[in-house]
Amino acid sequence: MASSLLDQLQKSGLVDAKKAKAVTKEKRKASNTQRKSGQPKIDEGKELVQQRNAEKQAKDKQLNEERNQRAQRKAITAQIKQLIEMNKVTASGDEAFNFSDGKYIKRIYVSKELHNQLSRGILNIVKQGDKYILVPSPVADRIAERDPARIIFKADKAKDIIEADDPYADYKIPDDLMW
Repeated sequence: MASSLLDQLQKSGLVDAKKAKAVTKEKRKASNTQRKSGQPKIDEGKELVQQRNAEKQAKDKQLNEERNQRAQRKAITAQIKQLIEMNKVTASGDEAFNFSDGKYIKRIYVSKELHNQLSRGILNIVKQGDKYILVPSPVADRIAERDPARIIFKADKAKDIIEADDPYADYKIPDDLMW
């Protein structure tokens, strides 16, 4: 015959009859008040499991977002590479064109015609890896939409507009001036 744990504890002498009655009375009282109040019994184990599941779902969601962002960056990089490869202009010549890349002044050698196109904004310089490549202005605009940091040099067309109060407006800069 199976006896309750309380009976076994009483027989072994660990719990006396008075304490046993008090414990059963407390249990009965708690269950009655719970039934009368209509509040569901709180199961701490289930709550803990639900909390862990919620944390796991949040972590999985964050990992998926990071994975999607990496894939998107990779796709954008591939698009930029394809745009550059399809539209690059070969830079060859003996005339130096100076431009700044961050805090460094870089030089690329181009022909006189390409130099002219660079300074007027028809061509732009983009960076792919450690190379500087010439691309037409519309292509550079499409690249800038995806990653503005790739555009290294883009001539400012607004520089040609002379301000009204410019004290040096009367002095024309010679075309053959090289810096």
